[in-house]
Amino acid sequence: MSRNGLLAALAASVILSAGSATAQEQSGAAAPAIEAPTAPAAAPAAAAAARRQPGIQPVASSPVETGPSTAMELTLPHDLSPWGMFMAADIIVKAVMIGLAFASLVTWTIWLAKSLEIFGGKLRIRHAVRAIGDAATLKQASRALDRRSGPGALLVRAAEEETALSAGALDHVRGDGLKERVTSRLSRIEAAASRRMSRGTGVLATIGSTAPFVGLFGTVWGIMNAFIGISQAQTTNLAVVAPGIAEALLATAMGLVAAIPAVVIYNVFARSIAGYRQILGDASAGVERLVSRDLDFRAVAPATAATAAE
Repeated sequence: MSRNGLLAALAASVILSAGSATAQEQSGAAAPAIEAPTAPAAAPAAAAAARRQPGIQPVASSPVETGPSTAMELTLPHDLSPWGMFMAADIIVKAVMIGLAFASLVTWTIWLAKSLEIFGGKLRIRHAVRAIGDAATLKQASRALDRRSGPGALLVRAAEEETALSAGALDHVRGDGLKERVTSRLSRIEAAASRRMSRGTGVLATIGSTAPFVGLFGTVWGIMNAFIGISQAQTTNLAVVAPGIAEALLATAMGLVAAIPAVVIYNVFARSIAGYRQILGDASAGVERLVSRDLDFRAVAPATAATAAE
């Protein structure tokens, strides 16, 4: 019995030792499974701790934060004055703006020159109208306007020349043909004076009608370039979008600046030239009256001479 009990005790100790070894192996194999999930959880904490450190913060954030701001500073113009926007605009928009500025210069040059011309022309024709109205015959009007220039003096000289050319025929025919010829010459002089006075106003009409569309073309082109810049910058920040659109709208503003004065000046000149034509028509009518009066005096002269002889 003692031998059997000893063998049983030995077998029990072997079984217990094997069980403890198995338990230790299972606990060693399970340890990595338990510790493995803790490594990823510890990584964010380590990264957060690294970001909180002063020496690591610039290295982690500088490529992300400073890159777009530097590009934005390079694309944004610092001078948003009209001249600065003009210098920063595209070459096509610059060409449009230069053309509109030249058109505006032409408008104001025509205004100055044509204003002086119309003012001087009205003064001359009004003086001629007064001289024709005060004269009793065509010769008196010719003497009053002998040293004068302008359409009024031309009207009197043309009527006098036509009368001198028809002097031989007036002894045999009536003066209806002379009146028609004088009227024809006077109408041609009026038309030539009106065309000369209207010269340059067509340019104003062209500028007034086309300048807004030219400015709009510059605006459309500039906005296209602005949208292209937005797509390249990959941002919709208003600070990036606004300068390009402002440069584009500057072309439309210059188009309006060139067109509005041109339209206003054209309308003013149209009224002034219409008044000039009316005064010129008064001078032509006065010359026709003088020619008709001279013809009446010529018809009455033989009867007066016969009465005086009797």
